[in-house]
Formats: sequence, structure tokens, C-alpha cells
Amino acid sequence: MPFGNYRTVESRAIEPILVRQTLPGDPTDKQARYVEAAIHGVIVTSIYAPNGNPWPGDKFAYKIAWFERLTRHATELLASGHPIVLAGDYNVVPTSRDIYVSSSWDDNALVQPEARAGFAELLKQGWTDSVREKHPDEPMYSFWDYRRHRWERDAGLRIDHLLVSKRLKAKLRGAGVDRAVRAMEGASDHAPVWIELAI
Repeated sequence: MPFGNYRTVESRAIEPILVRQTLPGDPTDKQARYVEAAIHGVIVTSIYAPNGNPWPGDKFAYKIAWFERLTRHATELLASGHPIVLAGDYNVVPTSRDIYVSSSWDDNALVQPEARAGFAELLKQGWTDSVREKHPDEPMYSFWDYRRHRWERDAGLRIDHLLVSKRLKAKLRGAGVDRAVRAMEGASDHAPVWIELAI
């Protein structure tokens, strides 16, 4: 079964079942950044993590607090034993190999150690970074800023991720980024990221 990027899930005549529309942990948070649904027995999230800029500041503090909530909820999801895909725009560049060589992003929230530590904490829980699992040596960028001809120069970042739970790792058959979509006229600055699971 193919899972499209963080905004869509492909299915054959089966409607996803909505599980939740908010990330638990802060009832005062009204930002729409998390959706969870079930399809074919798999729980799939749609994550839109806070950008966190400008860094440092209140927006970055919110980003880190939001990531801590996500990490706590991810622990609960793993404990449920269900097969799960944590899919979304994490607004985190996990490592230096996930961004083109440049110092222009050094003051950006997406590359700060605290943000990267939050992503690393998810992997420590036992989640598998699907795209990196299938493409250990390629950049696999998913985002190219509109400014400074970054698409034309392939000056990209990998910030869209599909993490799979332990039960799904063995069923992971493929993963990738549809770069051609980014080249289309009027395209988003993100390209679709996908995985294929044998379920």
C-alpha cells in the first residue's frame, strides 16, 4: 500500500477513520498542527510542526515545547502496539547531510541543536526514518526555498519525514521523494515524500 506525502494517504475505496485532530498535552494550544487517522489497520498522522523562526525567541520555544508533546504522544502510540506512520513536515533538518553545504541557514530554527535533538529522541524510541532507511547515502531533499534559485541549484533541505513503528519496518518496501513535482509551474516549495508498505 502506498502512502503519499504528509498531506494524503492513498487507499482503494476505504475511507480513513479520524482518530484525533489535536496533539495532546496542551488544551490551550489552538494551532491546527496534528491529525491522526486509521486506514487498513494502520494509524497515520499528518504533522505540521512549528517552524520556530525567528531563532531564538518565543516561536522557537513553542516549537521545542510542541516537539516534546509529540515525543510523549509518540511513546504512547508505540506502547499501543499498533502499526503507525508518523508522517509530516517536521520543520527539522535532522543532520548536516540533510541540507546543502551553506552557512546561510546557521541561524535558522530548522537546524538548531535543540530541534535536531527532538527528532533524534523520536528515533531513539524505536521509530525508523523510512526515506533514510531506503536511501542511506543520498541527500533526499524534500524542500527547496523559492529564493536565490535554490531549486535550480539543488540547494535543498530534508524536513518532511515518514517515521514508521517497529511493526512496520519489516514491511517497508520503498520510500522516496517525487522531485519532478517541485519542478512544475506553480509548485509548492515542498516535493511529495512517499513510502510503500507491504500490508
